[in-house]
Amino acid sequence: MSEEDPQEQQDDDDLQYFVRIGQTDLDGTKSVERSLSEMNGIGRRTARIIAEKAEVDRTATFGRLDEETIERVVDIVESYAEDVPEWLTNRQRDFYTGETTHEIGNDLQLTRQHDINRMKMIDSYKGVRHKRGQKVRGQRTKSTGRTEGTIGVNVEEIREEAEEAAEEGDE
Repeated sequence: MSEEDPQEQQDDDDLQYFVRIGQTDLDGTKSVERSLSEMNGIGRRTARIIAEKAEVDRTATFGRLDEETIERVVDIVESYAEDVPEWLTNRQRDFYTGETTHEIGNDLQLTRQHDINRMKMIDSYKGVRHKRGQKVRGQRTKSTGRTEGTIGVNVEEIREEAEEAAEEGDE
């Protein structure tokens, strides 16, 4: 049996395996940048900006940071839209309020669904495409995106027909 290094055992005690931001649990065993980018609405670039503003090493393990530093990161994530230029946010000039915000987590999915429902309701071009289940952003549809069953030859049917023909030939 091998003995563990006491320093390594102490590091495992300091590690916080889950870090909660908003309604999302982030992996504390990964780096700050990687665990932040797992959150909906935060990509690699946004995670790097957040780590820089919080004055945290982006390659440091997120779960090993002290509580004060984690709180600083959480505050910057929640107030991200006020700290960066408008073009770096994901919700510019909202349709109803006109405000610029940066949606994260479940709020992003909810907002996106509201936008799609509004487009469907007013029968805009994109709304009609969403209703029909077709491609919305101008992709090719002549040869791709077919949902009606397979096009081509069904091997099982051919095999069954061949077996039937062989039985008829034996008789």
